[in-house]
Amino acid sequence: MSIRTRRQFLHQSVATAAGALGLSAFAQQLKPQGENISFGLVTYMWGAEWDIPTIIANLTQLGISGVELRVDHAHKVSPTLSPEQRSEVKKQFTDGGIEIVGMGTNAAFDSPDKGKLLTNLDVAKQYIKLSHDIGGSGVKVKPDQLHEKEGVAKEKTLEQIGKSLAELGDFALGFGQEIRLEVHGQVTALPDIKKVMEIASADNVRVCWNSNPADLEGEGLEKNFALVKEYLGKTTHVRPLGDEKYPFAKLIKLLTEADYEGWVLMEANTKVEDKVKALGEQKALFDKYLADARKVS
Repeated sequence: MSIRTRRQFLHQSVATAAGALGLSAFAQQLKPQGENISFGLVTYMWGAEWDIPTIIANLTQLGISGVELRVDHAHKVSPTLSPEQRSEVKKQFTDGGIEIVGMGTNAAFDSPDKGKLLTNLDVAKQYIKLSHDIGGSGVKVKPDQLHEKEGVAKEKTLEQIGKSLAELGDFALGFGQEIRLEVHGQVTALPDIKKVMEIASADNVRVCWNSNPADLEGEGLEKNFALVKEYLGKTTHVRPLGDEKYPFAKLIKLLTEADYEGWVLMEANTKVEDKVKALGEQKALFDKYLADARKVS
């Protein structure tokens, strides 16, 4: 499945009908692109020290309704939780009106060591179960490294990553979960990510755009975005949006034009004195970029 949705079909139908009636300007005003893009938080690192009640309180205060829970943080949401504890976590977030977007793991599938690979696959599967149990919709994983210096061809590593993702995707189907491949580590070139996705070839294995410097290489952001647009999943990671080294306003525009359905999640590790205030400022900037992107030209 691509990120084309039934809303696009409806919009096209409206535009066609309106055009026939000479109402194209009116149809443009109904342009729905970007209506299902939401802003949320990855608990790395601004939320790393927040327990569950604090996460809920801070996000509620800011009008933010979604969070990706990074592993090994103060919220203590991990596979060690009992069934009863998992139900309680789910209830806390549900009652608080905050969606658990999913779990952010360090599971990676590049290692030429078969034992390490199998361990990472097992870890990912544990988090797939956990995400399901607490009401999440997916699990973030990593590609992660290349091993050409060890004599392993890049193509072989990419194939291994893709096949590992296919296995996880099949496992995750039974839990209604999306596998989200974060563009990370030494596998940040979008042509490589596209190759991995072609090998994985699973509807529930998707790309988590990660706002890396490599996005701007080659022919630029638009071309690289286009390479993986059809594979984008429900999560996109961004850094502080005022960073002039990365064209975040353009990224939001591209997501809007693609009628992206999902979360733009702040994943910030910059040191700030007041994390809640800083996150609120980022939400305001995101809202501005999204409003600008949705303006009728």
